[in-house]
Amino acid sequence: MGIAGGLDTGLARVLVSLAGPASPADLDAARMQMALSLGWHIVLACFGVGMPALLLSAEWRAIRTGDDALLRLARQWAKVAGVLFAVGAVSGTILSFEMGLLWPGLMGTYGEVIGLPFALEGIAFFVEAIFIGVYLYAWGRLSPRAHLLSGVPVLVAGVASAFFVVTANAWMNQPVGFVVENGRVRDVAPWRAMFNPATPPQTLHMIVAAFMVAGFGTASVYAVAMLRGRRDRYHRLGFMIPFTMAAVFAPIQIFLGDYAAKFLAERQPTKLAAAEGLFRTGPNAPLSLGGFVADGRLHYAVEIPSGLSLLVGHSPSTVVQGLDRVPVAGRPPVTPVHLAFDTMAGMGSLLFLLAAWYAFAWWRRRDLPRSRWFLRFAALSGVAAVVALETGWVVTEVGRQPWVVYGRLRTLDAVNPAPGLWAGAVIVALVYVFLTVATVYVLRRMTGAPREQEPAPRAAAYAPQEPE
Repeated sequence: MGIAGGLDTGLARVLVSLAGPASPADLDAARMQMALSLGWHIVLACFGVGMPALLLSAEWRAIRTGDDALLRLARQWAKVAGVLFAVGAVSGTILSFEMGLLWPGLMGTYGEVIGLPFALEGIAFFVEAIFIGVYLYAWGRLSPRAHLLSGVPVLVAGVASAFFVVTANAWMNQPVGFVVENGRVRDVAPWRAMFNPATPPQTLHMIVAAFMVAGFGTASVYAVAMLRGRRDRYHRLGFMIPFTMAAVFAPIQIFLGDYAAKFLAERQPTKLAAAEGLFRTGPNAPLSLGGFVADGRLHYAVEIPSGLSLLVGHSPSTVVQGLDRVPVAGRPPVTPVHLAFDTMAGMGSLLFLLAAWYAFAWWRRRDLPRSRWFLRFAALSGVAAVVALETGWVVTEVGRQPWVVYGRLRTLDAVNPAPGLWAGAVIVALVYVFLTVATVYVLRRMTGAPREQEPAPRAAAYAPQEPE
């Protein structure tokens, strides 16, 4: 993404110099295309962050214990990680070019301000690509411990890559590190821009979400298998390792969500007001669940009296800014932001309760919960984690509207005004349909595990294997 991002910045400078006013249709097409690309890619990016942790954990325990089921899991997850990395590289490249082609007003004006995190992400991507190749092809060619260590840079680079990209988005929410004089950006401080006030809450929230998506998503596959009667050690470990990882991060995410909400109350109060459907500024602000906006107010919501004031300032008397402080033209679309926020919080709370159920059963009996309902809910946990992730990004991106750079550049002024953006959106949608079908097909072909399998010798588990 780093090389493509540099090319896009240069192209964006040319486009922005030629750009005229964009039409609403241009803006809608660019938004739909970017939303599809980001929403598709971000799921793969989460597995790129979390899957290395899972396979390294399985391999490390296999080396210590000699458990062949763990070795088989490590090899299986390594193949999955390789496929997802390859497909994610394609979607990431598409996103990189879309930044310059669809939003020349952004990249042409502020490319030098936010170029640093994209360049660092490019370095992290190449490190990840190199070492995932080493890890995949070094089975049987390195000692077990050396092979395990070759996978550590994959994990580190994956987390670093997510961090760098999210810092760029955080800057769009809290733009600092530059001065505008006579309409031109000057005195750029790229490190200050990258470590802007929104960087801590956004990066922590996103990286923890990535581990949860990878953990619950992987565990849900094995939960389905266990519901179908596959209760052997291979499937139990395949469920427990990723589910445990996700369960550990679930309560952390609850606290990070509270941290992020308090940050919004201080730095982006309009976004928080839209997320809560709050139109009136004042104390005793209610916490609103559900409902929709019509005639300038929220209808059919379940209100918890003073709930928002308590969450923001731990006191009913805490004054929370509402949408009445913002002109109508400066407000984001409230209904989708509010419903997305409720969905994200609801899914996160349900996943936390499921993790607590698992932790309680393990504390009592050192075993999984015995109810089949637990496995049924666990089978849905992967979908729930993805829904929470996607709706969280809806709040982040749609809640910032009408600004692409908060308080500095409106989205309408950043979009490419060239005709034909709808055709590009349709083509990109077809590309993602093909990528989805191809990825599912390849994963189903390569990850089918037999119901019962005799333990393989440890030497055979580390021996080179022909591609399946």
